[in-house]
Amino acid sequence: MKLLLLLGLVALSECLVKIPLQKGESFRNRLQRLGLLGDYLKRYPYNPASKYFPVLAQTTAEPLRNYMDIEYFGTISIGTPPQEFTVIFDTGSANLWVPSVYCSSQACSNHNKFNPQQSSTFQATNTPVSIQYGTGSMSGFLGYDTVQVGSVQITNQIFGLSQSEPGSFLYYSPFDGILGLAFPSVASSQATPVFDNMWSQGLITQDLFSVYLSSNGQSGSYVLFGGVDTSYYSGNLNWVPLSAESYWQITVDSISINGQVIACSGSCQAIVDTGTSLLAGPPTPIANIQYYIGASQDSNGAYVINCNSISNMPTVVFTINGVQYPVPATAYVRQNAQGCTSGFQEMTLPTSSGDLWILGDVFIREYYVIFDRANNYVAMAPIA
Repeated sequence: MKLLLLLGLVALSECLVKIPLQKGESFRNRLQRLGLLGDYLKRYPYNPASKYFPVLAQTTAEPLRNYMDIEYFGTISIGTPPQEFTVIFDTGSANLWVPSVYCSSQACSNHNKFNPQQSSTFQATNTPVSIQYGTGSMSGFLGYDTVQVGSVQITNQIFGLSQSEPGSFLYYSPFDGILGLAFPSVASSQATPVFDNMWSQGLITQDLFSVYLSSNGQSGSYVLFGGVDTSYYSGNLNWVPLSAESYWQITVDSISINGQVIACSGSCQAIVDTGTSLLAGPPTPIANIQYYIGASQDSNGAYVINCNSISNMPTVVFTINGVQYPVPATAYVRQNAQGCTSGFQEMTLPTSSGDLWILGDVFIREYYVIFDRANNYVAMAPIA
């Protein structure tokens, strides 16, 4: 009897693997579409997980470490047996990459390095990969292996193995690599992003993920793949359609202080980017914001603020899809032992739709954000 059950499950497993999820379809709906849901529920009324059957679609939370309110990173593993790496979960890029044993750059000397020879499931390719970020870059080649994120295992995941990481930025970074969560259209070397494979392999219940970033170095930050946790936000979620399916790009109606538009008059384009620490925009409007909040440049070009003035500083309001998203001074002023600086940063990021603003961690810390691939929306609500 046990043998017959095992054979039946193997056949069912092969059937599910051969017939992929349709867009917007959950794992449960796929079983129903194939006429297998009833059989599955009879066999697994209480414990749907079994080594004889593919993992039932679920949500999986990836805890993130808050590093001084500058970067948020979590731990994943790659290979068989698993090799662990800390990575930025970055909605502003689409590739997964980690340092490799073939890297001779200084940045690789003090980080974990992937060794393909120690993984029985690694498959090499001859495809090169090169990625340039706002700060730092990498080049290397692509390979395939099993990747563990949270409680799910993604098989045959393509990822970059760095051979070169020039400059000093990545050397001083507390993380090893980067896991991009943007759309496949911006992936270097046409590599399929991790989240796309999570969904196509039926590992998560919904084609979305949500993010909570803690403040003041506190713990509790996370990415939740496949679900939304209502305990993390208050009020209503406001859904914003994407203006481009590349980065998580949206239209900002205006940026104002005390009801007066001071930037982004007539709308502008912005991306919601967990991989950028500050709130960045084109030089002229950012300089205007710095003036209105009372920030001034020091001899090093940094915009400094009198720490004693925070309680009297204005709230900067981003109006998005008709809804106001206030960012108070307590959010955009960065405090450390050396003093206080502005969380607004000049950055030129030209695209066909104009220079992009970047709603980085300064903005995201104020809002629980849902990144919905099924419907091409982001949703935001104030953190609880």
